[in-house]
Amino acid sequence: MQRGGLRVASTLYGVGVRLRNWAFERGWKQSCAAKVPVVSIGNLTLGGTGKTPCVEFVARFFREHERRVAILSRGYGDQNGNGQGGNDEALVLEENLPDVPHLQGADRAALAEIAVEELDSEILVLDDGFQHRRLRRDLDVVLLDATCPWGYGHLFPRGLLREPPRSLRRAHVIVLTRCDQAPADDVSRLRDEVGRRAPQTPILETTHQPARWVNAGRHAPLDSFHGRPAAAFCGLGNPEAFRRTLEGMGLQVVAWRTYPDHHRYTRDDIESLRTWARELPADTVMATTQKDLVKIRLDRLADKELWALRIQLQVQSGREELERKLSLVISHQSLVISH
Repeated sequence: MQRGGLRVASTLYGVGVRLRNWAFERGWKQSCAAKVPVVSIGNLTLGGTGKTPCVEFVARFFREHERRVAILSRGYGDQNGNGQGGNDEALVLEENLPDVPHLQGADRAALAEIAVEELDSEILVLDDGFQHRRLRRDLDVVLLDATCPWGYGHLFPRGLLREPPRSLRRAHVIVLTRCDQAPADDVSRLRDEVGRRAPQTPILETTHQPARWVNAGRHAPLDSFHGRPAAAFCGLGNPEAFRRTLEGMGLQVVAWRTYPDHHRYTRDDIESLRTWARELPADTVMATTQKDLVKIRLDRLADKELWALRIQLQVQSGREELERKLSLVISHQSLVISH
């Protein structure tokens, strides 16, 4: 019964998605054009593809080319629950890119106007923007997680797909993420499938690589805790990716907790984590993600230091093509970007 209900709901959701996309393609729904170039970073599935490191990579590219850039996002999971508190991605980006403003709100066309008129932004990066078609973009970058690219093969709520895989035809660049966490043969087959669905679109292979450990403004080398037992927790769309990363670094994950994506930690959550930490052996490393640490804002849990792993996007193949596209954005050659 439940499976049948999910199938019906998924079918209805799919009809709505197709009608909406069709309306934009026929011009019945209009996209607003910003006064400056817009780059969208998005995906096909609900969460977990690693957009934040990609947004950071793109924004940092523009800053290194001395362009004033602003990030625009919807702000799901903000800390105040009202769209005004900054969600975990915004807090991470603020920490890693302190000179890049991040505006959040449902009306990203209005945010674009604010970024241009009040902040003198020259380029806008639209975070999680593939489905936000109201704001016209010059470059659409779409991410696929190599460990689960098609959201279990079904549209939401039966699966995790936000729209059908054929929508990849709208993308200008397709980025395969976490390629190091999937078997090489699976990555090769995924490239072939993506190539069939979007034959003219460049395909990049990337990994999410640990950069360093951080704790309340302090840093530690990546090998600081090699071989140590670790108690790790996170609130991510793909928590197992974090666990595999820790184990790949040589930590022994002996205790593990997960929370929903964009989880807002309560006082009870913190007290529970402190109790958990007290019960663990003295040499246990308390580990979490940077997205979680920026919300908790603690450097210790009970008698143990709390360390977070900072992650950066590493492009394994196709970097030149991505940078060529981004350079075209800088020179406002949006027509050259299209297929």
